[in-house]
Formats: sequence, structure tokens, C-alpha cells
Amino acid sequence: MRGDDPWVTPDPLGEALHVLRMSGTFYVRSELTAPWGLTLPPDPGSLWFHVVNAGGGWLEIDGAESRYLRPGDFALLPHGQGHRLRSDPEVYAPRVETLPHHYASDRYAVLRHGGGGAATSVVCGTVRFGHPAARNLVALLPKIIVVEAPATPVVPPDVEWMQSTLRLIAAEATALHPGGEAVIIRLSDILVIQAIRAWIARDPAGQTGWLGALHDPRIGRAMSLVHRDPAGPWSVATLARAAAMSRSAFAARFTQLVGEPVMRYVTRWRMHVALDWLQQDDASVAALAARLGYDSEAAFSRAFKRTVGMSPGAARRSPPDTLPEPVRLATA
Repeated sequence: MRGDDPWVTPDPLGEALHVLRMSGTFYVRSELTAPWGLTLPPDPGSLWFHVVNAGGGWLEIDGAESRYLRPGDFALLPHGQGHRLRSDPEVYAPRVETLPHHYASDRYAVLRHGGGGAATSVVCGTVRFGHPAARNLVALLPKIIVVEAPATPVVPPDVEWMQSTLRLIAAEATALHPGGEAVIIRLSDILVIQAIRAWIARDPAGQTGWLGALHDPRIGRAMSLVHRDPAGPWSVATLARAAAMSRSAFAARFTQLVGEPVMRYVTRWRMHVALDWLQQDDASVAALAARLGYDSEAAFSRAFKRTVGMSPGAARRSPPDTLPEPVRLATA
């Protein structure tokens, strides 16, 4: 284990989220006055989020219960579904892209809209995970995750950290100082990760399947090793030793928690990485095969096609949103 690697930590879930690489795509500071309403369109492959800085409003998404958001609330819509924000459930909500925006940059805009009444300030944004495996994590998440502002004076440290971050976003959004846009973008990305972690910690669904396996001290450690070094010469025996378990006990527990045998998981994770590299890297297929520990391009191509369902060349030419899933991580 490398001592100089800042991502070698006892937190397999944190490592997995780091590997999945999140980046923001667009942010809007919305200055709204009642009555107001907004319809936000579907954005497949993205995660919508909303930070309420002042005022409040209703968040509505088809198939889920409406939520009233108050100052200090953070709402995440992991599946990029279209939804509505409005001051009152009966208010007309035009599509947000039809309203005039002031563009501070190609990634940050200010929207002012409404009827002149009580004011509400919201920072909205979309983010994407850069790694193909992220689609499996997102599939495990509910339609809406809301981290509410604390209602009591005694606040747990992790909640206070989020609230401090939200207050900093509110201050930057109110007076966009030089560099303020970059601050909002970076802090928003962190808040998305924190919201996912908060849901995993409190929801029973976050303790099962792939997510639950990452929480297991021994199986999570083995998974981290594979995530960190997919090209490593892994076998059931080497991973069992790393987990301080017997080979048979490790193999049985890995399959029980993750939902598939360990070496099948190793292969599928390698194909996730291969998909990512094919989309991001100009290196030859032979070079990518060598980087993933395969003895030949032919062996790699066979494993890739068997797992993904298409050749590496076809995957490289395909738009990212049309790529197939090389693995569906177990939910239970």
C-alpha cells in the first residue's frame, strides 16, 4: 500500500465515490419573488440539486411526494428527472429555459423571475459522474434526497459541516465576488457527495448490496484494492489475504454481500475502467489492454465483448449515454 497516496484511506465508500469522478455542468442562482414557478426539464445522466438560501418553495416530481424546502435545505434529484419548483402548488410554472437569464459564464447564470412578492433565493445545478460505473450507484438512489436544516440547537458535526457549507454558498451567491463562481461550483460538488453519504448512513437501502459491501470492513477493503488498482494481479487468494480471511470464507462472503463471485466482479470493474479510458483516452486498444494487465489485445477484446456486449472499437465510437451497462451492482 502506498504511503504517499492521499486516497488510501479506511473509507472504501469515500474511495469509490472519488473513483467515480464528479463534475458540475451548469449552475443557476435563482432570485425569485412570489408568486413564482419553474419547470426544470429532464437531464438524463445528470443529478439535479437545489440549495435554498432564503425563502422557500415546493419541490414536485412525478411519482414522489412533494416536499416544501426551507432555508438551509439541500435537495438532490439523482436521476435527472424533470420537476417543478414553485411558491405555491397552484402557481403556473413555465419551463426554466424559456425565461431570460444573465450568463456570468458558460457554466453559471443568474435568473430573476416572479410577481414581486416575498423573495426566495435558490442555487440550482446539474452535475455528472465521469465514470461509467456511476450509473450503477445512481440506480440505487431514491428519486429525491433531502438534507434538511437542523431543527434543534444541538447539531451533529457532519450536519453542521453541511450547514456551514450551505451558508458559504449563500454568501457567495448573494455577492458574487471574483472567484465566487468557482467557489460555488466546488462546494456544490462536495455537497452532492455529502448528501449521498447522508442517505447511505440513514436509509436501510444504503446498507445492502454493493453499498453495504463497501461498508463491510473486510470485503470493503478488498473492493477498494480492486477499485484503486484494477490492473493488479488479483485472485481470490490474494484478495482473501488482504481481507485477512480464509479463501473459502472470503469467496462466500463476497458473493453474499456483492451479489456475484469475486473474480467476476474484478473483470466487470476492469471493463468499467476500460469503458472510461476508451471514451477519454486516445491510446490504442493494445495499450489499454496492457494497462489493465492483459497479456494480449485479443484476450482483452474477448473479455470486453463478453462483458459489455460490443467490441472496444465500437464502444469508443459510441456516445457515452448510449453505452451499455457492463455491470449492474446488486441492490440486495
